[in-house]
Amino acid sequence: MAAITLAPGTEYVLTVSCANRPGLLHAISSFLVDHDANVIENKQFDDRQADMFFMRVQFESASGSPLDAGALRKDFAEVAEPCGMTWNLTDAAQRQRVLIMVSKYGHCLNDLLFRASTGWLNIDIVAVVSNHPDLAPLADDYEIPFYHVPVDPADKAKAEAELLRLADEHRADLVVLARYMQILSDDLCRQLEGRAINIHHSMLPSFKGARPYFQAYERGVKLVGATAHYVTADLDEGPIIEQTVTPVNHSMTAGDFTAIGRDTECLALAHAVRWHTENRVLLDGKRTVVFR
Repeated sequence: MAAITLAPGTEYVLTVSCANRPGLLHAISSFLVDHDANVIENKQFDDRQADMFFMRVQFESASGSPLDAGALRKDFAEVAEPCGMTWNLTDAAQRQRVLIMVSKYGHCLNDLLFRASTGWLNIDIVAVVSNHPDLAPLADDYEIPFYHVPVDPADKAKAEAELLRLADEHRADLVVLARYMQILSDDLCRQLEGRAINIHHSMLPSFKGARPYFQAYERGVKLVGATAHYVTADLDEGPIIEQTVTPVNHSMTAGDFTAIGRDTECLALAHAVRWHTENRVLLDGKRTVVFR
């Protein structure tokens, strides 16, 4: 389903996380009533083990008049502070600016470009950055700026500095590693914390390195899948946003395994990007709460 185009100021999304305590729902509901808000979608989760409360509310003006974002944020800050809430209030019409990083495999890049062009992803892809020049024509087809940033193994810091510069120049809200086959430094991971998503096959830690689906084929696995997660300094161990899996069997070739695996990578990454950019993902320690 394609995203619905909204007029700025007509709908907002409020996300909240905090230690659980009595009165949280009353405080949030009272704020919405006081601001003439009509709730369109409301989801919440109580993590009883961690004693944490999570909530996402999408709302509009009951009168149909645009709502003032500054006034909403100012007033909700007064509600959130005594409750110790971590919160975010965004205009639902605001399209996040996404920078995509890729190497030579173009399936995930192609999928994201297509989904954005059809409106299924309500985002603006502002740039594609690659350590190889191969996928420049694909970015050109969608009229997206393409930057070739080679990585010298002896001086990776230079390439990473350029990546950050491009992210800042294009005011990227989110960086997506769409099969970018370079290990990021701990420092870069920290600078991108909470705003970078990676994709990889979900058979890790098995079948590391080159040709993982061929390795899986040789071992006769019965499932292949993909994991989309936030980037952290712990390689491929950031909080998981989405996982997909597809059965495979003995009658398939190694090429079949690879094709199916790439399909799962595309789907997992597309879902993760959509849910993140719609403010549906909240961190719960090393886990995520995803309000689909």
